[in-house]
Amino acid sequence: MAGTDELDASTHSGPAVAALSRRGFLAGSAVALGALALAGCTTGGMSLAEAQMAYGPLPNERFPVPAVDVSKIDPKFYRRTVHYPSKEAVGTIIVDPRNHYVYRIEGDGDATRYGASVGRAGFLWKGDAYIGRKAEWPVWTPPREMIARQPEAAKYAGGMPPGLDNPLGARTLYLYQNGVYTLYTLYSTRVASTIGKGISSGCIGLLTQDMLHLYDQTPVNTKVIVLPA
Repeated sequence: MAGTDELDASTHSGPAVAALSRRGFLAGSAVALGALALAGCTTGGMSLAEAQMAYGPLPNERFPVPAVDVSKIDPKFYRRTVHYPSKEAVGTIIVDPRNHYVYRIEGDGDATRYGASVGRAGFLWKGDAYIGRKAEWPVWTPPREMIARQPEAAKYAGGMPPGLDNPLGARTLYLYQNGVYTLYTLYSTRVASTIGKGISSGCIGLLTQDMLHLYDQTPVNTKVIVLPA
């Protein structure tokens, strides 16, 4: 399977990935964003009890996923419905790295908002892409450029098997431009403490439970827009 972005050692557990750093996704072309006028006023949020349920364990996954420690997440990053006027089509994904949010346009001026980890300083970008491929529990293969910088990643040149310690987690949405895989993704993470932080070279991470929620509603060819940081 093709390679994807690098892993930041601070975002994932397990000795197999401790020394690696995540890479982000490729800058796209500039876009006109029309009526994206509001930053997202909350219209429906979660209580702590609701969050504990929403981010509970996923025992039926191929690799059972433990519950998220929601005490490590600022409640503003819980999944919720917000008022977010847009001229984009329903289903469009909009990434707001400045505020560490990912939006899915729902129509009628609303969006589902997810807390996210984003690129660290110096690795942010703006532009557009689209979902060219989807995968459940994918293999992770470090790009040649990463192996050149970090030789310890060479052991995964043939691919790191799926599992809880795999950098891509349970679900991955692969970003394409002009029919070409960019090597960059939206990925799932189990590490609650990364949400709301800049940890990668541009990749966007969502908690596994949020990623499953987004993944199930996101077909191939869905438009993705990354706003300026």
